[in-house]
Amino acid sequence: MNMKKIGMQMSILMGISMSFCLSLTGILSSGHFTVPAFLSSFLISTIISLIIGFFVPMKKVGDTAVQKANLTPGTLGARCLESLISDLIYTPVLTLCMTALAYHTAVSHGQEMPPYLLMFLKSLLLSMIVGYILIFILTPVYLKLVMKKNTPPEP
Repeated sequence: MNMKKIGMQMSILMGISMSFCLSLTGILSSGHFTVPAFLSSFLISTIISLIIGFFVPMKKVGDTAVQKANLTPGTLGARCLESLISDLIYTPVLTLCMTALAYHTAVSHGQEMPPYLLMFLKSLLLSMIVGYILIFILTPVYLKLVMKKNTPPEP
């Protein structure tokens, strides 16, 4: 079984899922949902997520953290820690980029906006919560799907 291929497939699935859900969360929480804004946010967020996923070995980082925390791999505690680490890597970067894009777009259209830092922190808090839940739920589902897809059939 090619673990690198599995890692890439996991990165793609998680990147697209995180981008879709966090873009939707951000746009809906702003109170200014438009299809073009959502699509541009989703597209940019997906590109950023894929770049993170291709360059950060999430499995290795998670496994190392679980080992250093003296947790047993596969347990609830290990999954919670792995989800937190993944959330801390993906979500702040995505949130920073998406709030910067939204802020710049709104200001360029003459809208009154709260200070950027306030907007970012509010969005970051919400995104961290949503991101953690998504990662915790989707990682084992996608891992099972990817493993099944990449396991050769029994003779």
